Amino acid sequence: MAVTARAAPTALALRALGLGDFLTGLPAIRALARALPEHRVVLAAPAALAPLAALVPEIHRLAPTAPLAPLPELGALEVAVNLHGQGPESHRLLLACSPRRLVAFRHEAIPATAAAPSFDPEEHEVRRWCRLLDESGMPADPDDLALHLDDAPSETAGYAVLHPGAASASRRWPPTRFAAVARWLERHCRPVVVSAGPGEERLAREVAGRAGLAAHRIFAGRDLRALARLVRDAGLLVCGDTGIAHLATAFGTPSVVLFGPTPPSRWGPPSGRPQHRVLHQGDVGDPHGETLDPGLAAIAPEDVIDEIEWLEQRLPAQRPGTAVVSA
Repeated sequence: MAVTARAAPTALALRALGLGDFLTGLPAIRALARALPEHRVVLAAPAALAPLAALVPEIHRLAPTAPLAPLPELGALEVAVNLHGQGPESHRLLLACSPRRLVAFRHEAIPATAAAPSFDPEEHEVRRWCRLLDESGMPADPDDLALHLDDAPSETAGYAVLHPGAASASRRWPPTRFAAVARWLERHCRPVVVSAGPGEERLAREVAGRAGLAAHRIFAGRDLRALARLVRDAGLLVCGDTGIAHLATAFGTPSVVLFGPTPPSRWGPPSGRPQHRVLHQGDVGDPHGETLDPGLAAIAPEDVIDEIEWLEQRLPAQRPGTAVVSA
């Protein structure tokens, strides 16, 4: 009589958000996989993240979904982990899948979370989700942020990548200032590539045009694996507080990150890594605002150039396909 193999139990992690959210959630996802080695780990996230999820062996499947959309049919769930938010909407989405166990922050509207850890809005994004796993009996390492990509070095290896885009106007440093930094880099330091996410092509063209860069110096219309390769091989990344900054963290690429309404204490790179420099005026504002944040507006091109010079003088030159090791 043939014996039918029993399907592995499923553990679901919900993080149906963007690039930066995916990368800052990696330590928690990896903690889930380590704690439940016999389980199949499924990540519910946007389909656009699939090229990066494929780089994470702990993720066995990406279930495409949109923020707060009904989740696809996943069969019997042993564990559902809410890495999306503090609830209640996201909690209800997971409970609708009837998991045997829900791991989530406490919310008064959801009785199933009455004994769960409390949510701290001031906590750093990486440490918040690691704490949720820690306090749920799944030890997490907030430094477990690295990605590994075996693709051959790109033709722009060693270039400086400037990324002027961000999801909201409050976090977009003016293109004239990015162009000023690009001109300085071209004269004194490194050739420049201007990258653009979906819908940011016009902004990238403006920066490149003001900096006198040819059209082929614009990196746009590629998937996230291609963007990851670009950042992995870059000699430098200059960007605002947006997802690509976390790719620099994942690959150890030297970076200068400009913060405005959100402080780096909540979304910045890990401390103790000298290759990641942050600029912030100390104010807190609306990260989804429709006008440039005053703190971000107070950062001048000269401030960014000072940080670039610091990096160039103190860190070894970035070789194609390698990452700088923390001191």
